[in-house]
Amino acid sequence: MYSDELLKTLQIHASEEKRKGMEAYMRNQFTFIGVPSELRKELLKNHIKVHGLPEGDDFERVIKTLWMADQRELNYCAQELVMRKKWFKKEESLSLIEWMITHRSWWDTVDFNAATIAGAYFIEFKHKSESMAMRWNRSPDMWLIRASLLFQLKYNEKVNLNLMTELIVPHLGSDEFFIQKAIGWALRQVSKTYPTYARQFITAHKLKPVSQREAIKYV
Repeated sequence: MYSDELLKTLQIHASEEKRKGMEAYMRNQFTFIGVPSELRKELLKNHIKVHGLPEGDDFERVIKTLWMADQRELNYCAQELVMRKKWFKKEESLSLIEWMITHRSWWDTVDFNAATIAGAYFIEFKHKSESMAMRWNRSPDMWLIRASLLFQLKYNEKVNLNLMTELIVPHLGSDEFFIQKAIGWALRQVSKTYPTYARQFITAHKLKPVSQREAIKYV
C-alpha cells in the first residue's frame, strides 16, 4: 500500500519529455516516470505527512519493495526514506545498506548510498568502519569497491587518511572507469581539506588519466 500510493502520486506528475531525458542521461539503464529531483522530494515529503514513515519490520519491507521497483524515482525515494528515518543509526542496518549497494546498482544510487548513508553509518559506528571498508574494498563486486572509496567523501577533517591510502592503492591499476573515477573524486575531495596529502599522493603514485584529471582539480 505504501509504495503503491507513492507510485500513484508520482505518476500524476509524470512528464513524458522529462522521462525521455532522464532515461537518456542514465544511458537507458533504468525506466523513469519523468519526475525531476526537486519535485520528487517535495512529493515524498507530502506523502510522509499523509502516510507517515513505515514502522518496525514494515520499514525494511517497504524499502526493499521500493528498491526493486522498475521506476528509478522509487529507488531514490527508498534512499531518502532511509535518511529521514535515520535508519543508519541502527547497527543492524548495515546489511540493508550493503544490499542496496549491490542491487539495481549504478553510479547514481551507489554514490548516495556510499557517501550519504554508509558515510553516516560509519560515523555512528566507527568500530566497524575500517574492517567493513576493507572487506568492501577487496570484494569482487565493483560497486562495493566504489562505495569503499567514496564513503568518506563528506568527512572533511574527519577523514582517515591512512585508511584512504589503503583503500585506493590496490585499485590504481584498475581498468574499470567507475573505479578510476571514484579514486579521482576521493582525492579531489580530500584535497580541499588536506591539500598536502593529496599532492604527495598524486606525486608518489601513477594514476590513470581519468583519476588524474579528477584528483588535480583543486591542487
